[in-house]
Amino acid sequence: MRPLHRLFGPDWRHALPSQCRVCHAWPALTLCARCVTRFAPHTTRCQRCALPVTGGAPVCGACLRAPPPVDSCLAALPYAWPWTEVIAQFKFHAEPGLASPLGHLLQAASGVVAALASADLVLPLPLSDERLAERGYNPAQLLARHLAAPPGSLRLDLLLRTRHTPPQHGLPRAQRLRNVRGAYAVEPRRAAELADRRVVLVDDVMTTGASLFEAAHSVRAAGARYVTAVTLARTAEH
Repeated sequence: MRPLHRLFGPDWRHALPSQCRVCHAWPALTLCARCVTRFAPHTTRCQRCALPVTGGAPVCGACLRAPPPVDSCLAALPYAWPWTEVIAQFKFHAEPGLASPLGHLLQAASGVVAALASADLVLPLPLSDERLAERGYNPAQLLARHLAAPPGSLRLDLLLRTRHTPPQHGLPRAQRLRNVRGAYAVEPRRAAELADRRVVLVDDVMTTGASLFEAAHSVRAAGARYVTAVTLARTAEH
């Protein structure tokens, strides 16, 4: 008998009959097609911050008034039920296996394949040592590993977390911004690798954008030419 990983590929566990984490249908994929269609509909989003927009405007008013430090921002899911629960299982309840189905959803989001195809470097946002020890893995890094990025573009040690900060969840916007100010830096001995490069930053959840934008400032300062932020889930407001 052929090994399961040869029959189904590297994501063989999620190709086997399972139970959908949303509707609990059995047998079904971990995230069944019906739930993805129902709860992850196509949403027109601002090209600079990924907030939902109406009326066909490519950029929201807030980004027109104060452009963020990214050239493009892409999101796969609304950060709302049922995705809040699924992402909580992934991030906080030791279920790294969810990176595969969630990574597939992220890659299927509008614009993500094109952004990856043109990327020179793909950088997941790093965790502090304390947070990494607490969780045991970095969700953004696992998602980045499941994206079909160009060979050799994924870098796990180029963008650094300089200090530990309190969790962003539940903090008001102003405090979130202060919380992560200066919390990211480019590895100084390798900063030249970013010069004139197209960079994709990967994170799991975007609320105010404080973390992604702070990381973008760091890679911009090192000379990155074009920066795209890619996030699994995005809240509906700043």
